[in-house]
Amino acid sequence: MPAPEGGPGRVVLLTTSHRVAPGLLSWPAWRLLHAADRVLCADGAHPQLPYLREAGVPVDEASPTAEELVDVCAGGRTVAVVATGEGEPALTDGLARLAGSGRVRMPELELLPASYDLPGARLLDLVQVMDRIRAECPWSSRQTHKGLAKYGIEEAYELVEAIEEGDRAELKEELGDVLLQVVFHARIAEEHPEEPFSVDDVAAGIVAKLIHRHPHVFGEETALTPEDVKAHWLRTKAEEKRRSSVTEGVPLGQPGLALAAKLASRARVAGLDVPLPAGEGVGYELLALAARAEAAGVDPEAALRAAARVYRDAIRATEAGG
Repeated sequence: MPAPEGGPGRVVLLTTSHRVAPGLLSWPAWRLLHAADRVLCADGAHPQLPYLREAGVPVDEASPTAEELVDVCAGGRTVAVVATGEGEPALTDGLARLAGSGRVRMPELELLPASYDLPGARLLDLVQVMDRIRAECPWSSRQTHKGLAKYGIEEAYELVEAIEEGDRAELKEELGDVLLQVVFHARIAEEHPEEPFSVDDVAAGIVAKLIHRHPHVFGEETALTPEDVKAHWLRTKAEEKRRSSVTEGVPLGQPGLALAAKLASRARVAGLDVPLPAGEGVGYELLALAARAEAAGVDPEAALRAAARVYRDAIRATEAGG
């Protein structure tokens, strides 16, 4: 409500998110901007200014002190301050000090968020930072998909280790490192001369895949158990890939136990009764162990890592005791 005539007036700090398209402000924000006696903005390059002026909102490019702002509000006027990225801390601190001094009659102070970050909005920051690094960093600007491949593998292993250790802080950091690999590769892909694609294309592709493979969520099918979901997933995946062999798409470069378990899983799910090779040696023994673990619902890689961790601790205990 407007202050009574002759009153101290009102200061409204209007905050916006740079992650939202300029001009997309809330209705309370637009109503305030049109009704305010003055609209001030310290940043002449603020992305909202062209849209405010196009909408008929006069904006003064000014950066008043706290005392000056109080004077502008005198007489019951409402002043809207379009905040810059930092939220005008110098101005708000000055107003707080002025109010604490008790020397002046302070206007009403109000904070009005004019736009909000949606979930995932900080991913836009990551894309922007990656664009700049790719353009300006001597190392990053020369990287290729092949050159970065080893880092993707390393980061994936470090993520798995953080999960198995139960370290939440480490988990958050490693998820960020894995996400960086995705964004980095997508940024490099934009420069391909014949088949470029962007991070938006990557996201669009996985969104379409997830929707198609979850007809029980986005379609009319039903799934009451995890087994039903897995059946939906396998069926839609088979329709998409139309493979001539169940072994297609199994990367041979993955760790040996994981590879063996994956092949055993593909054969079992397809209903194929394929005897294990009857060779001799450690490799064949490990293959049989991996297949047995997969049939029992055990991840042989995770099981071996857990056992290796116990062995590591035993070695350290022996070293400490010796």
